[in-house]
Amino acid sequence: MLALIEKQGEVVTREELRARLWPADTHVNYDANVNTTVNKLRQALGDSSEKPLYIETIPRKGYCLVVQPEFADVPVTITAAPRENGVNAKPHAENIGSPKTDVWITMGIIGLILGGMLLGAAITKLWIYHFASTPGGAWF
Repeated sequence: MLALIEKQGEVVTREELRARLWPADTHVNYDANVNTTVNKLRQALGDSSEKPLYIETIPRKGYCLVVQPEFADVPVTITAAPRENGVNAKPHAENIGSPKTDVWITMGIIGLILGGMLLGAAITKLWIYHFASTPGGAWF
């Protein structure tokens, strides 16, 4: 992924990926392993080779990162945006903890607390009324 980000918008050749992933003295089936590695990246990103949103295959050359990477201090949930007029649309982050939602949650908690207090007061009043109305005003 770093190789693709470093050369965003440019073709990263299969040979460049092989050199970054495996040392020169490693003996593996490079083509199959590069394919597997790129497919795992696509799977992690929710991307596909048929309609790429992130990683585009350049036939017989390599791969290209087709979106501008964005970095954030807080993790966000990414949803894939549909392509519009053949142009890759940027993914958008879901609205996380908007101030409007926080206000409603706070108001709900305050409402529950007040409701509990009112219920407790009503039960206490009924309890006192019940024992006060007994002959002699005895509490036991």
